[in-house]
Amino acid sequence: MASAGLPNGTVPKLERPGPLRERVYEALLELIVTRSLQPGQHLVETELARHLGVSRQPVREALQRLNTEGWVDLRPAQGAFVHDPTEEEADQLLVVRGLLEAEAARLAAANATPKATARLREFCEAGERALKADDVDAVVAANADFHAYVMELAANSVLAELSAQVDRRVRWFYTPVARTRGAHSWDEHRAMIDAIEARDEERAQRLMRAHTEHTRTSYHERVR
Repeated sequence: MASAGLPNGTVPKLERPGPLRERVYEALLELIVTRSLQPGQHLVETELARHLGVSRQPVREALQRLNTEGWVDLRPAQGAFVHDPTEEEADQLLVVRGLLEAEAARLAAANATPKATARLREFCEAGERALKADDVDAVVAANADFHAYVMELAANSVLAELSAQVDRRVRWFYTPVARTRGAHSWDEHRAMIDAIEARDEERAQRLMRAHTEHTRTSYHERVR
């Protein structure tokens, strides 16, 4: 099974000032979310510490925290491995994500302003440029920014709090299908912006529900 080796330059060494334990945790989590560290990959403390420019202790502490949160599996006598989610795990999360974001789109339409819809179009343009450049990381980032801004426009703190709990896992599951979804995803985003701009709450909700369902279906079809 593959170890934690990463291409040179993938991970910048961490600066010493600040809460090092937290920064190591965040760095490892981001590598997992972006799939620089793949599901099922063996995580070797010494290799990770060398890549991050730290000792093994903060790496060990970060891996224990990631294990508690379900990102890493610690196996007796084998070590740490990036968690490899089951299809059921992915499905449950993506279904919940669809429910939250459909409601966010409805509320965003109720609160729409010209400035807000212009900002959404900027995220679309960024995603389309990234897609054209075949920059998957930038596509995923632009997609996350778009959905986060829709959630912000919803102006519902409880909804935002619930969404934040699944945000990184959504990115994790979206990364392997970003190319598959391709231009269709951004066409769907633009249709949602039109509905939000028209303050058509029902249509915005319906389009977001269909959009998230397409992503869920694409994830399950990725291995076929």
